[in-house]
Amino acid sequence: MSSGPSPELQESRVPATARRDGGFAASGPGVRRPATAPPSLRDGRLEVALRTLELSVRRRLDGLLQGNHLGLVPGPGSEPGEARTYQPGDDVRRMDWAVTARTTEAHVRETVADRELETWVVLDLSPSLDFGTAACEKRDLAVAALAAITHLTRGGGNRIGALVATGERTVRIPARGGLAHARGLIRRVAETPRAPEGTRGDVTAAIEQLRRPPRRRGLAVVISDFLGEPDWERPLRALSTRHDLLAVEVLDPRELDLPDVGTVVLADPETGRQREVVTTPLLCREFAAAAAEHRDRVAATLRRCGAAHLTLRTDSDWIADVVRFALARKRVWSGGGR
Repeated sequence: MSSGPSPELQESRVPATARRDGGFAASGPGVRRPATAPPSLRDGRLEVALRTLELSVRRRLDGLLQGNHLGLVPGPGSEPGEARTYQPGDDVRRMDWAVTARTTEAHVRETVADRELETWVVLDLSPSLDFGTAACEKRDLAVAALAAITHLTRGGGNRIGALVATGERTVRIPARGGLAHARGLIRRVAETPRAPEGTRGDVTAAIEQLRRPPRRRGLAVVISDFLGEPDWERPLRALSTRHDLLAVEVLDPRELDLPDVGTVVLADPETGRQREVVTTPLLCREFAAAAAEHRDRVAATLRRCGAAHLTLRTDSDWIADVVRFALARKRVWSGGGR
């Protein structure tokens, strides 16, 4: 992502496929991917992988969010609707003075929500996402999260667009509707070239591009690993004042817990720096404590920004995590829980 190291682990006793950035990926000949993992986008079968991903999302998530939004953002809407008699507790700013004068009885004007949703996704594909020691790479998981959001919000005249930040450049895909656009958007993101090692990501600039110029109210989604200092807090908070905001955090277990395996090489793919360390029990405890502190800081910052927070891990069932998150949000929206 932006600044800050993304430690990648290289260890000769772990059977995996060596990656160009010094880490290991759980893919390649002889390595069986779990059924819960998103399909790999690196094995030369991109079309098959994208079709498998779409079928997985539509089979397990289709209909999950139907009826969840009345309009572009949670609330009663802004388009004028029917007038009704004033009830104690109604907002006096919605008084319809013309009807009140005509009937000599206080009336308020109802509002109707615009049911077309416009979704914009800021997707971080900086070199720190090209890492994975479990079922998949973080990049594969980020594209899978984009596919889930795309297919969940598609339909009914809804539109979706994306800003893809690789560190080298930011690709803007205009918001449009329809199944063909949704498939083309996911394919274009999956085909985005990987930035060379040593390229520093800048998701903050991508968020600023989404915020300016202002777009119509809708859903804004940021998918990233949120490594480094949270210099994205100010633009994200400004974005949340206009849009419903969702932050999808993509994690790998080796970023949270360093195993005691002896001598390892830690590499930062966004600076190219490497350091050889000996993983003593003390170092492992300090690493885990620092990682937990950073994750807590990211979660607290996202709460201050007013963002819903979804965490996806490369060692868990990502679709099950999305289902649990969506059902919990649905209960909150329907008034069934806090």
